[in-house]
Amino acid sequence: MKTLKDILYKVSLTSTTGNMDVEVKDIVFDSRKVSPGVVFVAVPGTRVDGHKFVDQAIADGAKAVVCEKLPASLQEGITYVEVVNAANAMGIMASNYYDNPSRKLKVVAVTGTNGKTTCVTLMQRLFMAMGYDTGMLSTVENKINDEVIPSTHTTPDSVAINKLMDDMVRQGCTHCFMEASSHAIVQERMAGIVLAGAVFTNISHDHLDYHGTFDEYIKAKKKLFDGLPSTAFALVNADDKRGMVMLQNTSASKHTYGLKYPTDFKAKVFSNTLQGLELEINGRPAWFRLIGEFNAYNLTAVLGAACLLEEDEDEVLMQLSGLKGAQGRFEQVVYNEITSIVDYAHTPDALENVLKTIQGVRTGVEKVITVVGCGGNRDAAKRPLMAKIAAEMSDKVILTSDNPRDEDPLEILKQMEAGVNPVAYKKTMTIADRKEAIKVACMSANKGDIILIAGKGHENYQEIKGEKFPFDDLKIVTDLMKLIHTEK
Repeated sequence: MKTLKDILYKVSLTSTTGNMDVEVKDIVFDSRKVSPGVVFVAVPGTRVDGHKFVDQAIADGAKAVVCEKLPASLQEGITYVEVVNAANAMGIMASNYYDNPSRKLKVVAVTGTNGKTTCVTLMQRLFMAMGYDTGMLSTVENKINDEVIPSTHTTPDSVAINKLMDDMVRQGCTHCFMEASSHAIVQERMAGIVLAGAVFTNISHDHLDYHGTFDEYIKAKKKLFDGLPSTAFALVNADDKRGMVMLQNTSASKHTYGLKYPTDFKAKVFSNTLQGLELEINGRPAWFRLIGEFNAYNLTAVLGAACLLEEDEDEVLMQLSGLKGAQGRFEQVVYNEITSIVDYAHTPDALENVLKTIQGVRTGVEKVITVVGCGGNRDAAKRPLMAKIAAEMSDKVILTSDNPRDEDPLEILKQMEAGVNPVAYKKTMTIADRKEAIKVACMSANKGDIILIAGKGHENYQEIKGEKFPFDDLKIVTDLMKLIHTEK
């Protein structure tokens, strides 16, 4: 068993009081999970400050407390460690506690507003197809080879990350591919993780409710690249104007990918249909099962990362061409010659990309019917933008609930409606009940039409007033299409 002194290696300390050789049974930052023998880390959170629960943690059996501010009175027999940054300290402590598993893996982190899940999913499937044991940390699910571990956050907390990586090492994994959300980067959840590389996909309007300004959002993404070691690679989308910003100040080797400009990994779209993409990548023709220009970027990023991990380019292309995309990302159901597409698009940029893709594959006579909502307790500024994009790029739009959380869904819908151009009012309707909205879309569709159900993708629940109710867009649209077709 590790001692406190062991796991504090490389942590920036301010002061220590008490026995540093106390044995550590676990590292906990949630006071409700404290048990005898653990170290409690008091992390100042966005909603709750862990320092308020130090006394309770000690009462429940914590033998040591790591904090940024010492309590007014120190209890006898308890070790107190004052640190510069508690969240950062917890990440380093967790890495040390689990014997630094990231050093035993080739870990690649993917950050950006859109494309993270698709990229890490493709990377994990690609490396498994090439014979490696691999792990994945993503929004949809965490995986160790084929074993699925449920995912609750885009990026887990630092203790959970290291436990998962330790499990990966124990099961023989050589690689781990993970999403790195801006929240996780700012909250130091990746502190102590040693990366073999990082990929930047793109950046657009999202999470301004948390970061405050777009500039702070960009800085959050850039922090990942600023912290890369010289042994790692940094791969960025050169077609995004912030791509080259990510490379400033990084010690990693610098690489680019894209579709428009000369880059290290370059792709060109030859054809884009509902059946797949035909691309030329680095001068080689290849066909892929994924759809849309945004997926051309994702595929090129994955190819680049694999090559930078010293894999053979021809082998990578061959294996990539047979892979499917991530769950809830442009996932299609065709019934009665009507195509229903379920996609996680929950930002203005992602919604526009998906609708552009649909416009690119339509023949011009079919209708595009879009069902879209916006989540509650999140960035409200994007609500009118998303409704505006949906109305401009669809033949019919149904505004509906997403995950209203603690907000009034009707108020969210009012904010969305404010973005709709008056000339588009006639083709826009509002139905707060999401299932009813999907039903109306299905009833409105005729053979050849395309229905887009955006916003929730892989999620199998709807969050209302703190409670999660079962709700799966893909299952609901599949069942409704069968029912409506039978009725006809």
